[in-house]
Amino acid sequence: MRASRSVALGLLAVLCAGCAAGPSLEDRDAVTGRPGDGRRLTVGSAGFTESDLLARMYALLLEDAGHRTKILTVTNRELYEPALENGQIDVVPEYAATFADWLNAKANGPDAPTVGSPDPAATMKALRALAGPRGLTVLDPGRAVDQNAFAVTAAFAAEHRLKTLSDLGATGLPVRLAAGDECVRRPYCAPGLREVYGIDVTAVDPKGVGTTQAKQAVQSGRDQLVLTTTTDATLDDFGLVLLADDKRLQNADLVVPVVNRARAGNEDVVRALDPLNTVLTTADLANLNEQVDSWRRLPEDVARDYLVRKGLLAD
Repeated sequence: MRASRSVALGLLAVLCAGCAAGPSLEDRDAVTGRPGDGRRLTVGSAGFTESDLLARMYALLLEDAGHRTKILTVTNRELYEPALENGQIDVVPEYAATFADWLNAKANGPDAPTVGSPDPAATMKALRALAGPRGLTVLDPGRAVDQNAFAVTAAFAAEHRLKTLSDLGATGLPVRLAAGDECVRRPYCAPGLREVYGIDVTAVDPKGVGTTQAKQAVQSGRDQLVLTTTTDATLDDFGLVLLADDKRLQNADLVVPVVNRARAGNEDVVRALDPLNTVLTTADLANLNEQVDSWRRLPEDVARDYLVRKGLLAD
C-alpha cells in the first residue's frame, strides 16, 4: 500500500497546496468561531478495502445529515494526516493504538516509547492528548476492532487442541511464522510471541501481513502460523482459524473517526457518525470485507446495504 517516494512527493505537493493558509501547530487548539461549519466535507480513505468501506459509510451518514461529501483516497498516512490537519480532508477512519503511536512518533521522534496499549481507555486518552494540539478531534470508538491476529490451520488446531496463543506456547512446538519482514523486530509480533506466550518462533517467512501468499504457506504446511488481522474475511477459504490473544499482546486498535476540528468538529457531525459505533462490530467488518474481497461486490453497495439493514439509513 505504500506509494513510491516520487509518487508520494507528488501527492504531498497536491495535498499541501495552500497548507500555509492553515493554522500554525501552536494555534490549532484556539479555534475561532463555531467549529465544523463546513457543509462540504471530504472523507479520507487509506485505499484498502476496510478503510474504503468505512469512508463510504461515513460519507453516506454525513450526506443523510445534510452535508455534501466526496471521498479522497490517499494510501499513505504520511500524506493524509497532514491533509487532515490542514482541512483538505475533514474526516478519516483510523485505528486508535496505531494512530496514537504514529502521532507520538511524529511529535517526539521515531524512538519515542509507544503510547498505544491493550487498554482501550488508556489508548484513547493518549490518542486524544496527541491529536488535540494538531487541531484534530477523535470521536468515540465503537465495538469494532481491527488489530493484529494470528491464525493456524483448523486441522493443526484440532490436532494440538489449540484455541489460544497460550495453548500454542504450551505445546513447545517449533513454529515458522508467515508475516511481514518487520515482524522480526516488532514487539507485538515475533518477539512478543516468544516473550509473552513462550512460542518457539524459529523463523519469520517474509510473505506479508495476511496476504494470499502468507496464508497459502500455512495452508500448505510450509509455515505453521500466519500474521493477519481480526477482520480478515478470507480465513475460511484457506482452512484457517484465529488463535485468541488471551494475554492481550496486541494493542487496542479500535476503529475511530478522526475529524478536523475547525471544519467537522461540531455536534452535527458527531450525531451523524456516532450511531455507526453503536452497531458496527468486528464480526460485521469482517463480513463487509468478505463481500468486497471474496464476493466482488462494490464497496459503495456493501456500505449502503449495511446502513439500511441496521436502520441507520432509509432504503
